[in-house]
Amino acid sequence: QVQLVESGGGSVQAGGSLRLSCAASGFNFRGYVMAWFRQAPGKEREFVSAWSGGLTNYANSVKGRFTISGDSAKLTLYLQMNSLNPDDTAVYYCAAGRSWSTSFFQYGYDYWGRGTQVTVSS
Repeated sequence: QVQLVESGGGSVQAGGSLRLSCAASGFNFRGYVMAWFRQAPGKEREFVSAWSGGLTNYANSVKGRFTISGDSAKLTLYLQMNSLNPDDTAVYYCAAGRSWSTSFFQYGYDYWGRGTQVTVSS
């Protein structure tokens, strides 16, 4: 059974940092593109970042502030978030898909976690 379980969310003041983790099980982690998406209240879910081995991609809004990484041995995806601001407030979701060419798009992902809340106060 495929599972993606996010953790590490919480409340932080603007300028602070958080590190999200996504523990994967039930599928071959190494063969997948892993990504983070987020959904703010009243907004659509949006791409944040993707990782596949040595490849990474970021939304412009987080470039230079967030860093995605993965540990294939631990089957865990990470998102280090620095210089957080209130616009980063959202539920953050982990996702797993098969194609790098569709990594920006929700339809490119087969599996999703339930999300973890990140709240940034000013």
